[in-house]
Amino acid sequence: MARPRTFDEERALDAAMRAFWVNGYEATSTQDLCEATGLGRSSIYNTFTSKHDLFRRALARYMQRMNAGQIEILEDGERSATERVRALFARIIDGEFEHREDGRSIGCLTVNTTVELAARDPESAAMLERDLALRLTALRAAIRSGQRDGDITRKRDADTLARYVNAVIGGMRISAQGGADRAALEAIAETALDALAVR
Repeated sequence: MARPRTFDEERALDAAMRAFWVNGYEATSTQDLCEATGLGRSSIYNTFTSKHDLFRRALARYMQRMNAGQIEILEDGERSATERVRALFARIIDGEFEHREDGRSIGCLTVNTTVELAARDPESAAMLERDLALRLTALRAAIRSGQRDGDITRKRDADTLARYVNAVIGGMRISAQGGADRAALEAIAETALDALAVR
């Protein structure tokens, strides 16, 4: 009979997620993961089978958590589309300042993984593609509703504008990693909102 696990797997996964988020995949060693989770190597490998499996599960957990809150904002029919995008930007900015070390944001695990692994890790690339598709679907729907209501410009189609907003968010996150302050990120958000406005 197998011995029952004597640790909280969900807590260990959260700790591993933070380690990968701060350091990236390659720079996070098995020893780093042991220290972060409080587990020995054998417990990590018995539970997660490999560093890559642990990373995959941590990335999936991160995506689910981040997307849940963002999609809730974008689907809030009580707000205009512009207000939803504004609230989304505010959530992104707040998140960047909740997760800072030495005056810099630790960024977004999804953006960081795109830069580090997407070109050479097919499994991570597939996860990132699914994540992007989910976010773009929610953005497109919000933008289309704004275009129907006369709240968002029709000079560009909803897909193009959704990709633009997504790229702005990625740029904001990278800027925060570079040390940009809140005022700088808020100015980027306001510029993007101006680009969406009806003229």
